Amino acid sequence: MQAVTMNKQTNLDAIRNDIAARMDSAAFRSWIAPLNFNICDGVLVLGAHNQFTADFVNSTHLNILREVAGAFGLGVRVVVAGVAKTNSVQQNANDNNVQSYSAPVMETLLTGFDSFVSSDENAFVVSACKKMAAGSATFSPLFIYGPAGCGKTLLASAIRSESTGRTVMMSGSQFVSEFARALHDRTIFAFKDFCRNCNTFILDDVQVLSGKRATSEEFLQLILDLRSAGKNIVLTSNTAPSNLSGFDHRAQSLFASGLVADVVAPSRGVRCKMFMRAGVSESVADMLAGRILADGHVISGVLNKINTYRELMGAPIDLDMAERLLSDTLKKSKSPIVMVKSMCEKLGVSYDAVCGNGRNRALVLARQMMMVVLKSATGLSLTEIGEYVGGRDHATVLYGIERIEKLKTSDLVLSAQLNQMIDEYK
Repeated sequence: MQAVTMNKQTNLDAIRNDIAARMDSAAFRSWIAPLNFNICDGVLVLGAHNQFTADFVNSTHLNILREVAGAFGLGVRVVVAGVAKTNSVQQNANDNNVQSYSAPVMETLLTGFDSFVSSDENAFVVSACKKMAAGSATFSPLFIYGPAGCGKTLLASAIRSESTGRTVMMSGSQFVSEFARALHDRTIFAFKDFCRNCNTFILDDVQVLSGKRATSEEFLQLILDLRSAGKNIVLTSNTAPSNLSGFDHRAQSLFASGLVADVVAPSRGVRCKMFMRAGVSESVADMLAGRILADGHVISGVLNKINTYRELMGAPIDLDMAERLLSDTLKKSKSPIVMVKSMCEKLGVSYDAVCGNGRNRALVLARQMMMVVLKSATGLSLTEIGEYVGGRDHATVLYGIERIEKLKTSDLVLSAQLNQMIDEYK
């Protein structure tokens, strides 16, 4: 009898090893290794901890299980295990068969796409988000990236608000803390169920997972499982997948495997619309748009201040009041010489080199970019612009501006950088 028992255990170990050899290691650890293996009446019976796990294994990994079991002359069946607690388990510990998980609260406003003031630069990403929310997207994951305050969270929240079916949305920091809590409370399988049992999964600020190996592995497996099940996935980050630090190439390629779309910071025109939506006059809105950073968080604070003032004081805000009320936020007007020195820092060249006779390619390009910015952001003549970049004559400035305008048509990065600088110095 003992020999029969040992032979059965040997077969189970061999079956486990054979399955592990045919599967991705992360998938095996997450889904197959936790199952209870048993052989009963010529059938390999795999006991899952809950119904969701059983359904997922049946739909995703059954072919491999059948091949391996068949090689041992067995059938295969995945069921929900009914293992009772033993006395060795503490009463306050969660058993995987009866574990529960309380979902975190995502403190984001459920607003629609109308709350996002779009522009031509952001038309593509907004259209992609609407397609994802409508459930008609053929791409997943949708990876949205851009600088702080550009509206990534607002777009993610709009997808959450307008999507049909069950939507799970977490911030990166919430996912990290909830994963750690689930491990500590022995509710990891319930946490997996919570994340996977949805139509749309949204993670805001995926870069927070950088360097957290165990959490990143679990998250990558979650993305693979959701994608295999045909679910919608939305990720946001402050940088493109290829520039994410702390993630290996496998993770970066997975993030970029659906659709990658960037969000640009609100332009002056968009900022003006945002302020006019708050009820200020066009002249006040235009002044504020020109003297406030292109950061949605800063703009939100200014809008709150305007609305609070109007509510408490019962009076509209004119130009003088806006200057006084927002003096701590408004940028001071810059002189052309200050603008040139500031652009030198942004472009990585020295002011003396710009005003000198150097002709290396990078320096000439930076100097000509400054000419374009000064022309667009100020009322200076070409001769006056030439004086601020080393005493160049009218013809040199005109040539430099025309050259940059040509380069902009083929170099989208250069064009975006110029637009951002012009918007900042206007």
